[in-house]
Amino acid sequence: MKVKTLYFPLFFILLFLIAQQLPAQSRKRNAIIDDIVKSYTDSLNFYKKKCDSLRLVNDSVMQSMGSPADNKYFRLFSPLAYYPDIANRALRMDESQDFDNAADRNLLQVYLNRPDLVEYSSTDIPAGTSTEEVGIAHQPERIELTKQVKSATPSVKTDVESSNVDLVVTRPNFWTFHGDYYLQFLQNYVSENWYKSGANSYSMMGTVTLQYNYNNKQKVKWDNKLELRLGFQTTEADTINKFKTSDDLVRYTSKLGLQAHANWYYTMQLIAQTQFTKGLRNNNDYVFSDFMSPFTLNVSLGMDYTVNTKNKKLTGAIHIAPFAFKFKYVDRKYLAESFGIYGGHRTLEDFGSQYTIDLTWAPVNNFKWKTRIYGYTTYHKYEMEWENTLTLQFNKYISTCLYLYPRFDDSVNRVDDHGYIQFKEYFSFGFSYSM
Repeated sequence: MKVKTLYFPLFFILLFLIAQQLPAQSRKRNAIIDDIVKSYTDSLNFYKKKCDSLRLVNDSVMQSMGSPADNKYFRLFSPLAYYPDIANRALRMDESQDFDNAADRNLLQVYLNRPDLVEYSSTDIPAGTSTEEVGIAHQPERIELTKQVKSATPSVKTDVESSNVDLVVTRPNFWTFHGDYYLQFLQNYVSENWYKSGANSYSMMGTVTLQYNYNNKQKVKWDNKLELRLGFQTTEADTINKFKTSDDLVRYTSKLGLQAHANWYYTMQLIAQTQFTKGLRNNNDYVFSDFMSPFTLNVSLGMDYTVNTKNKKLTGAIHIAPFAFKFKYVDRKYLAESFGIYGGHRTLEDFGSQYTIDLTWAPVNNFKWKTRIYGYTTYHKYEMEWENTLTLQFNKYISTCLYLYPRFDDSVNRVDDHGYIQFKEYFSFGFSYSM
């Protein structure tokens, strides 16, 4: 009985001690929670100040570059849209400015590779909404616009899915085509009693120049040019040949260039040349030249300098090649010596150096001068050609043309009257067309 009476006081003392301990633990726990909350709020304030300072620095940088601080990077985090200005900057022809904006480059890759992810176009943004309204620096406006965009997105997306033609992303075409076409006529009539005498004559000249060139606006150029010229003439003085050629040329020029610096390119050039038909002279049925008689192939390695003045009046290229290979073939064997091939052979191969100058000068709209200077030497023999075509354009379809062609070649037999110098000239009037 005495033991039981002893338990009761001990029990009440224990309860009293526990009751005294509980408030202390509660106060300790509350103090820990207060410390955590204070640390969290201090961190939030710190990062808010840091973000504000970064925003101010970004705005100042953007303003120093001459552009407003419109926070272009918001485009990466807002609903994916198509912005026409990105494509315009990427495809501009001005090479002096680089396309170096990180946001623009990433969005352009999405347009090219995953156009299906584009939900709408920037033109679908409600009228009167500026870029700054969706910027990171203006939080309330950005939230409102985001809501507007989200609400408008389903209808726009439905339109895109239904039509499937609102967004078309195509790769740029680096190929260009250009063609010049000329058909010239010349007629001369002299009556039998003309006091100075003379002979009737007729002539026709057709010229086609086709160019198909590749330029990726970075490092690689590939120029291809095909020149076709064929002219016929007939005179009463020639009693053997009803008509004969006055001009005959088939020439293909291909040039592959890799940019070295600015207008300089490492270049490999190929020139293949022959003619269409037989070459005859007055009152003579002897064939002086023919198709593949001769045929010449010239391959050279060197450098090109692209000529292009600011006003676009003088354009062209200068090719200098210290290493060149020339191959010549004559199908009619009896003509071989006439073209510098001796020993009963049909072919000739030699090595040397070469240069080619192709320039076009157009000082006024209706006048154009095209000149081509070609030189090749084996350091024992030398060949040079200088073609000049002066064209006066009266209107879109009518023109007159003066063609001057001096030539030097000491690999053929020398003619006493002219030596190694050859010359050709003609003047024509007729139709022309360019595209």
